[in-house]
Amino acid sequence: MRQSDKRMKVIGVTGGVGAGKSEVLAWIAGRSDCRVIMADQVAHRLEEPGGVCYEPLLALLGDDVLDSEGRIDKRKMAAKIFADETLLKGVNGIVHPAVKAYLTAQIDKERAAEKLKFLFIEAALLIEEGYAGIVDELWYIHAGEEVRRQRLKSSRGYTDEKIDSILKSQLSEEEFRKHCAVVIENNGTLQGVYTQIEKELGEDQWQKQ
Repeated sequence: MRQSDKRMKVIGVTGGVGAGKSEVLAWIAGRSDCRVIMADQVAHRLEEPGGVCYEPLLALLGDDVLDSEGRIDKRKMAAKIFADETLLKGVNGIVHPAVKAYLTAQIDKERAAEKLKFLFIEAALLIEEGYAGIVDELWYIHAGEEVRRQRLKSSRGYTDEKIDSILKSQLSEEEFRKHCAVVIENNGTLQGVYTQIEKELGEDQWQKQ
């Protein structure tokens, strides 16, 4: 799919843990007239004191998830919600709609400004949370399981047990491929990845002017 007019194109980027989404997007951000928004970073801001998720999360989880500075301690929150499926659903019901509302507002803002060619949104749960409804196209950054395992061990120090747990919680490769119009293979060199991206976006129109 090519951008045929001046309308900013919104691309949702997803993929399993260790696929290299952040690295790919960092490269894109430095070479195109675009903006990259990481959904996890948005969620963290919205969970800060004064953010729209802060008070609802405290009402759900209790003050014992706070650190000494009055911020939500991510480890304390994780310990609570992953031990209680009801709390996990409650947190997701607070955070995900707020993040989607923020992203929708940013899309509207950037389209009105008419300055960008592309807006990239990265989120692990783009498919599960229905982001297809607010983006023009979904991209799947793919890397084989063994490649991802090695990356997670070397870059994050994850154990096989931790990796197994994460992989079980994520969509299968078949599900990712079924929902995404574009698959970027990230099993080899980064230059190979960049060549795929340039082909998808069109060399003449995605580079910075």
